[in-house]
Amino acid sequence: MALRAFDTNAVGTDMTAAFGIGRSQQESAGTVVRLATLGADGPTGTLQDENGELPW
Repeated sequence: MALRAFDTNAVGTDMTAAFGIGRSQQESAGTVVRLATLGADGPTGTLQDENGELPW
């Protein structure tokens, strides 16, 4: 079993619209899809964003 955590950063929703922040749901979903489709030999126990691995 692989464990992969991710940070989508601020996502544009009704809650963040008042602050003018957040990327689209489609942009944020890219990280989720990338990590979900990695093979069994991919990284595990990591924290990642759209640019790759982040330090804990």
